[in-house]
This record gives sequence, structure tokens and C-alpha cells, in this order.
Amino acid sequence: MFELLKYSLILVWCFLSPPMWAQQYDLLIKGGTVVDPKNNIFEPLDVAILEGKIQEVSSQIDPQTARQVLDARGLLVSPGLIDVHTHVFVGGREGIFAGGFYSVSPDDFSFRTGITTMVDAGTSGWRSFPEFKTKVIDASQTRILAFLNIAGAGMIGKPGEEELSDMEIEATLNIIKQYPQTIVGAKIGHYTGESWEPFDKALDVARQAKKPLFLECHLPQLPLDQLLDKMRPGDIFTHTYGAVDDRLWLLDANGQVLPSVQDAREKGIYFDVGHGGGSFHFKLAQPAVQQNFYPHSMGTDLHRFSMNAGMKNMLNIMSKFLNMGMDLPAVIEAATWNPARMILREDLGHLSIGAEADVALIRVRSGEFGFVDAGGYKLTGDKLLQSELTIKGGKIMWDLNGLAAKPFKN
Repeated sequence: MFELLKYSLILVWCFLSPPMWAQQYDLLIKGGTVVDPKNNIFEPLDVAILEGKIQEVSSQIDPQTARQVLDARGLLVSPGLIDVHTHVFVGGREGIFAGGFYSVSPDDFSFRTGITTMVDAGTSGWRSFPEFKTKVIDASQTRILAFLNIAGAGMIGKPGEEELSDMEIEATLNIIKQYPQTIVGAKIGHYTGESWEPFDKALDVARQAKKPLFLECHLPQLPLDQLLDKMRPGDIFTHTYGAVDDRLWLLDANGQVLPSVQDAREKGIYFDVGHGGGSFHFKLAQPAVQQNFYPHSMGTDLHRFSMNAGMKNMLNIMSKFLNMGMDLPAVIEAATWNPARMILREDLGHLSIGAEADVALIRVRSGEFGFVDAGGYKLTGDKLLQSELTIKGGKIMWDLNGLAAKPFKN
């Protein structure tokens, strides 16, 4: 009789109490608008996470099935943002980017702006990458990937960065082979000579490694139309909306996007914003956007001299294009799925079942906001994207307003 009563009470408790055994998810993001360009999703849905992976994306997931529930009503639920143009090989050396003070610490800037993956834009070369890997990449919570500079020492400034003898194809390839999951391509930039050798060597490395070439448009002595002609489908051109030597290279005299640039885009070359401190101008960006010449990626060119200038952060750049007329799903795509494809990491940038649970909760604020370019000009807009909460690998890394916190009762 006692045993029967005991089992009866257990059954009643199971029916009346939230069943612990039914809590199959670690985290449930409920009530937000999911924006997942890879899967063509832009609608209110719930997102469930288990063991660091996306487990379910559907409507009306029972909150009792999760150990923690986030109320995302009024927010966008996006894949974690991917910044394809940063300089994060930070260190104590003065006057340089590679292991120096000109670069910045990735974790200081990533999660607070919805970014879960940063790609370093060739701050290191084959000589310096192992140090970068040990001191920054392995020590960061942000996922850090990298383009490898054809300059052996990386971005150390003149004359070392332009030393042709230090641009070794085999040595660069050997480092890429050692770190194939971390190094996503080859980079050439900040070369002011007339020789095609640096570009050709970097392109050769990219071709042999079967990875993209990342071109910073700091090759002033080389004709841009010839550079674009030599680039392959899948290669990346950054500083797209920056004036080169005060020339509006992107546009002709009538303000139309040049045919050579349109041809390069149709060929399959990707165009990154690469805002930086001096490489974004509304006088190029606005006419280009009006002609539907949108960026493929929203790279910030984050470094010591851009972080407090007109660039601000990645969400600020995204807000600029949103206010210039680019629609919201396209803006999110240029910050998630597009850059993932550009760096050949299609495991990132989406919320597919089984994908890494990198998620950004973003608020679209309404009001009057000012956006500044590299020339000191202001564009006024009525929308501003703001990071509310960032999740990497299922772990909450940034929570602006305590969405995941317990209420304090005085």
C-alpha cells in the first residue's frame, strides 16, 4: 500500500511540476524576429540552443523545455556578426600594427557589437603569425581568423613592409598549411612601389592555397582597372567606398559606377566596406547604393585610429547603409552569411540546425541619429542598430540590459 501511494505521489508531481527531464534545451530565445539570410528567414520565430549548437528554430517552442529563456520580443535575432577586416595583432611595440600598439584587443570590441568572429586583415606575415597565434588568437574569446600578409613581418610600416626579398611564396604557403583552419587567405596592401611583384606573389599564394586574395587598395602606382582584371572570382577588394588619392575611383565623372568595377563584381569579386579612419566617404557610398552597388561585407578596418573616428563600430556601419536605402535583410546578410562564404567558412554565419550557436540580438532604434564619414561629413538617419545581447557557442558574452539576468528585489 505504501509503495502504491509513493508512486502515485510521484506521478502527480510529474504532472503538476515543470518536468526537469523535459528540459531538453540549455537556452531558448523566444519572441524575436529571426533574420537568417542563408535560410531565407525573416519572421518571428523561437531559437533553441543545446550544448553550444542550434537545436531548433520554429514557432512557439515551449519555454518549459529550456533551462533558461530569453525574452527577445522587439529584437532581431541574427547569426553572430562576422567582421572580415580588423587589425587585432595587438602588442607592446610602438609605431606599428604587427604586435604593436596600433592594433587593438579583439575581445574589447567584438561581443559588445554583436560580433562573434573577427578576421585579421593581414597584420601578420609568415614570420610573425606564430606569435600572433599564441599571444592573441589562442588567448581570445572571440573567434579570430586571419589573412596572411605576403610581407614576411606583416604590417610593420616602411621600409620593412615593402621589402620585396621578404615576400616569400613558399614560406607564406608553409604557414598557411600549418594553420589551415585559422588562415583564410593571402593579403597584399600598403605597398607604394611600381612593381607588380608583391601583388603577383600574393595572388600566387592565394591560388596555390585555394583561398581568396584580400586586396587593400593601397597600391597607388598600379592601375585599379588592371588590379581588378587580375583578381579572380572570390577574391576580396576592400576600402570600396574610400577615395584613392582624393580620386573618386569607384565613379565616373557623371557619378556612375565605373564599368570596370561593375564587370569585376559580375565576375565574382567581392567588395568589402573597409571603413577605417579614412576609407569611407558618403560622396562615393550614397551614389553607389542608389545604383544598387551594395557591399558584400561590412568590414570595419578596426584599429587604434578608426575606433573613435567616423567608423565607431560594425553596427554603426550597418546603420549607415540601412539609412542610405539598403534593406534590413541585405544589411544583415552582408554582416553574416556573405562574409562566411567569402572566407570559405560556411559553417558560420547562419542559424541552421546543428550550426555553432553564435547569435546576436539586435535592437533597431528609431529616432534622429547622425552618422559621420572619413571626410567629416554627417548623414542624418532615423534608424540605429544596437547590440542587446551576444552569444558565442551557446554562451552569453554580452548583455547590455540584463536580458539574461535575474531580477533584483530590494
